Amino acid sequence: MRALIVEDDPDLNRQLSDVLDHAGYAVDGATDGEDGWHLGETEPYDVIVLDLGLPKIDGVTVLERWREAGVATPVLILTARDRWSEKVAGFDAGADDYLTKPFHPEELLARLRALTRRAAGHASSTLESGNLSLDTRGARVFVDGQLIKLTSHEFRMLSYLMHHQERVISRTELVEHIYDQDFDRDSNTIEVFVGRLRKKIGSARIETVRGLGYRLVDPDEGRTDAKTG
Repeated sequence: MRALIVEDDPDLNRQLSDVLDHAGYAVDGATDGEDGWHLGETEPYDVIVLDLGLPKIDGVTVLERWREAGVATPVLILTARDRWSEKVAGFDAGADDYLTKPFHPEELLARLRALTRRAAGHASSTLESGNLSLDTRGARVFVDGQLIKLTSHEFRMLSYLMHHQERVISRTELVEHIYDQDFDRDSNTIEVFVGRLRKKIGSARIETVRGLGYRLVDPDEGRTDAKTG
């Protein structure tokens, strides 16, 4: 899963990036509204943390421009302001949630998990597919109740597939959602991660849909339009 942090305080921006990185996100950051607006409009994120008091372009204007451009990414507004009128302005501009500084990192993570789950149509913090389950709170994966050890990139890929299970995900989409902007992206490495995941969670769980990409399924249900090779 991939996140954008738009926060003008460089120390807080870095701290937030570290928190989200340790929680399993691929993270990009911007310290002014102009760069944040550009990234949010041109890059595909699963969730965005947006400060209101930004230089160059204020956060409300950035959010309004995203929504006018059709960017539907869930946005959590993060700001030191606590006046109700500013909260209303943020929500009216298209915000999905609101958190006032100072805050506890665990609350921020919980809110982001909830936003990404709701955007993908999930209500529970545990995503399941047959005997495969992913605990979004603890960033843990289980098969038949047994904990499976994954690398950070393997977890990001599986998390994205499980948030969008039964939907075919292209290699390009996976690359865009498991790597940050500065990573040397190579779609060929997707095959490597898919191969590793299949060995750990079962080869039949990730189908290769010819010419389109990959799909996470419950293998007990079966498919006729794909293969696992």
